[in-house]
Amino acid sequence: MQRRLVLTLAALTCLPFVASTASAQTWPARPIKLVVPFPPGGLIDNMARLVAPKLGQELGQAIVIDNKPGAGGNLGATEAARTTPDGYTLLMASPPLTINPALYTKLPYKPESIVPLGLLGRVPNVLVVNPASGIQSVADLSARIKAKPGQLNYASNGQGTSLHLSAELYKSQAGLFVTHIPYRGAAAGLTAVMADEVSLMFDNLPSALGLINGGKLKALAVTTPQRSNALPNVPTMQEAGLKGYQVFAWFGLAAPAGLPAAVQQKIEQALERVAQQAEVKAAIQKAGAEPTWVNAQGMASFMQADTAQWKTVAAYAKIALD
Repeated sequence: MQRRLVLTLAALTCLPFVASTASAQTWPARPIKLVVPFPPGGLIDNMARLVAPKLGQELGQAIVIDNKPGAGGNLGATEAARTTPDGYTLLMASPPLTINPALYTKLPYKPESIVPLGLLGRVPNVLVVNPASGIQSVADLSARIKAKPGQLNYASNGQGTSLHLSAELYKSQAGLFVTHIPYRGAAAGLTAVMADEVSLMFDNLPSALGLINGGKLKALAVTTPQRSNALPNVPTMQEAGLKGYQVFAWFGLAAPAGLPAAVQQKIEQALERVAQQAEVKAAIQKAGAEPTWVNAQGMASFMQADTAQWKTVAAYAKIALD
């Protein structure tokens, strides 16, 4: 009798594992939701709409886009973080996942509640000035700012964004005193540079490229470690003398922590196959981004290092958001 009881208890203990294994084997059995923490039409949304049908084909189920903009990306991240980790809700991952933990005094979700699945691409930022300024290099710009400490301004698309922090990282490494003027969107900031209302701005390369090629903006440097194919004659910030300077917008996939291991493996393998498709790489390049496949482990390491960098910048610039 005692032996039978022990065997029964052992069988009951194994039930969750058996159920989880069976669930993983049948997953996915229904459409999957992909939360995009930005409104339709932007780069991250466009990349989600590129990847979703391809990933759906690999997994054998439709992937439905669910735009959840708001709170600097926190709204969408919070929904994903609080969702049951069954593989039926994924998150389009982007810079707010590494920036916001460094800036916000209190996040509505725990960063460890979200796990990366794979990085798909990255987008350089570019430092631009007014062509009539006479500034030809980052060294020229730094010298002018140092000659007029506190008298020059720079534009961004808002407090705590990648563009804002790109400038703050530049300031911290070069020891500069230049004032931040946030605008309602990058387009307004670029207009201010062209109107000579501000002296400089960092912007995502795709949105500034037309103005640079048209001679309305002067590009001084890109923020990635390597030069951009779109601007091969423009140096990197590292080449301009800022050792270790590295900033780029990026995008990939993430999910709620606690996915069954077999389900997570299926998603990661399918996502890698999507990332290697020539059609996907070409579409990413056409959008002004760089195809950059990094697996889940590498993406986790990158995100950890990126957050650490922004914490240092936030402390230097005294940035704290509620």
